[in-house]
Amino acid sequence: MTGKEGASDIPVGELTPLEAASELQALAKEIARHDKAYYQKDAPLISDAEYDALRRRNDAIEAAFPNLVRKDSPSHRLGAAPATGFAKVTHARPMLSLNNAFADDEVVEFVARVRRFLGLAEDQAVALVCEPKIDGLSISLRYERGKFVLGATRGDGTSGEDVTANLKTLNDIPETLKRAPKVLEVRGEVYMTRKDFAALNRSQQAAGEKVFANPRNAAAGSLRQKNPLVTATRPLRFFAYAWGEISEPVADTQWRFLERLRHWGFLTNPLGKLFERVEDCLAAYRDLEARRAKLDYDIDGMVYKVNRLDWQRRLGQVSRAPRWAIAHKFAAEKAMTRLAAIELQVGRTGTLTPVAHLEPVTVGGVVVSRATLHNEDYVVEKDIRVGDTVVVQRAGDVIPQVLEVVKKKRPKGAAPFRFPKTCPCPLKTRVVRKEGEAATRCTGELACPYQQVERLFHFASRDAFDIEGLGEANIQLFFDNSLIKQPADIFKLKTKPQEVTKVVAEWHRLQSAARQAAKGRSETAGAKRKKGEEYKSVGNLFAAIDDRRRIPLNRFIYALGIRQVGEATARLLARVYGTLDAWQGAMKAAAKERAKYPDATRPNEVGEAYAELCNVESIGMSMADDICRFFSESHNIKVIRALEAELTVEGFAAPVSSSAVAGKTVVFTGALEQMTREEAKAMAERLGAKVSGSVSKKTDLVVAGPGAGSKLKDAEKHGVRVIDEAGWLALVGGR
Repeated sequence: MTGKEGASDIPVGELTPLEAASELQALAKEIARHDKAYYQKDAPLISDAEYDALRRRNDAIEAAFPNLVRKDSPSHRLGAAPATGFAKVTHARPMLSLNNAFADDEVVEFVARVRRFLGLAEDQAVALVCEPKIDGLSISLRYERGKFVLGATRGDGTSGEDVTANLKTLNDIPETLKRAPKVLEVRGEVYMTRKDFAALNRSQQAAGEKVFANPRNAAAGSLRQKNPLVTATRPLRFFAYAWGEISEPVADTQWRFLERLRHWGFLTNPLGKLFERVEDCLAAYRDLEARRAKLDYDIDGMVYKVNRLDWQRRLGQVSRAPRWAIAHKFAAEKAMTRLAAIELQVGRTGTLTPVAHLEPVTVGGVVVSRATLHNEDYVVEKDIRVGDTVVVQRAGDVIPQVLEVVKKKRPKGAAPFRFPKTCPCPLKTRVVRKEGEAATRCTGELACPYQQVERLFHFASRDAFDIEGLGEANIQLFFDNSLIKQPADIFKLKTKPQEVTKVVAEWHRLQSAARQAAKGRSETAGAKRKKGEEYKSVGNLFAAIDDRRRIPLNRFIYALGIRQVGEATARLLARVYGTLDAWQGAMKAAAKERAKYPDATRPNEVGEAYAELCNVESIGMSMADDICRFFSESHNIKVIRALEAELTVEGFAAPVSSSAVAGKTVVFTGALEQMTREEAKAMAERLGAKVSGSVSKKTDLVVAGPGAGSKLKDAEKHGVRVIDEAGWLALVGGR
């Protein structure tokens, strides 16, 4: 990992699965930290643009590696858990976030996706409600029989904080509603105008109190005062724009719902518009961006929502965001600075990434001192040289990127940058670049220290062996002291108790000495006091390692770090093959078949074992080839054999489910009349089924519509049950 704040410098398209898995783990941790600072403490550590970049990087990696999506993925949650000090409120309906767009073509594609999902004709209008995206605090207001009874923050999207008493002090929030449904949850944004923010900070400064960083922080901090009387003195405002739980329909479109909100006495944003053409939406976005600085409140983009509510219901949601809405963020800022040096950094599987070291410059409120240069082609194409003045932008990637060189400012004698022929690692192993690939890689593999350590990190990580007490710091420590080089060495540490204890004790002594020296005190007493504790910590580590001498097959497969094999794929392989012996035997057979027919382009042309591997759901020839390459290397086989001598790999037992289609593999073919193919697939996955693109003897069910072709023939060949669309809807109980 070479990037800051949990992200690497490697473009998503060049990440290996091992690199992607590690980065997703780091991003999940980093985003959770920023969510806590933003939602619980009202004290963000980074700018909104930088946070968006973290989220966008995470989403891009997950899109490229869907099998690596983590259970704690930021895409599965919103915000952070409620802070202490307020009662917890569970939302009747989750408060979703929005997916982001950063370019016009992404908005056009959003509308196209809506059309495809709903099966609409190209010329059928998709009306969108366009509203400014307010930079405030999301709030849900619950009314029962027309009376305001509960107000809560968004929190993590599932539960928030009860701030009812504080919200009752806002003039923009009605206490009662006339002719409202029995139950109505109104959602919107609490914010503070720039003028009021400036006045509040002047007042705070005069009183010797804390001043706020921006209007959003001021609004959040004011609303979450423990004493509602303090909130009452703060100039908070509220825009309404959505609903949560509602006992009866009040409108058939988003636009008419906004009209009902105004009828009940809520303020909606006066800049909201309704358009039937995406071109008009984009024109409104550009107009709003031009007027942004003149508004009296902060916005960071525009939100587009499908107007028809029946379409919203059909579109539903994916992960933490609805399919029927998107936030179009404003463009990132740019800055100019000098490139002081170019450094080559080695990734998990040997990828060499050039990184620009810059003279520090502020971009979008963040000080930038490094930027990715992606790969060798990028450096050559842009003709980037040390000493150049470059334009830097923060957009789409956490690590800023160099957009262009200001060649008229190039210093005399600046030489083109050349990629080396050897790796920067101590072994200076040869580097190669395969035809058709952008990445340049070190050939050292497990012999390259950078790769050895990273593979050990992955092996002991949470979703792999999850060895308590064996984090990255300890792995690096033991590796540097030659106590572990390969995964099996971890289980042999117990045979070297004195060496391990000595290394750990020395490390803690040096850490303690450094801390005490900084404080200007002697560390002798502290060192003596901790000596016994080191033996205890080492003993705990040995016990934790012993606890992992029995490991499920899916975790074992994932821990090996095979390219493209993430946690979900490892689980699939374990479920299909059942035991370690069966899996190894099948993979070795597939690898031999592939080695015999390396140029074959169809699985059946290679061999039975290889074809069976390709037919496993979501495993195509690309992933199968990476698995075969792993099993064609003798040193990888030795790694597995060494591990088998140290531990027991348990066979995989599939979970029991009572759902009619849960756990079954379903293939859709032909035309569907009541829904689009994408909608049908989303339904199947929602019900726990696995959707495959091809039919094999492993397929459980084929749903065939008019025009079904070769897949129907394959179903007949393999004796797979075939039903029509009506049969599918009857099987799953309709929509």
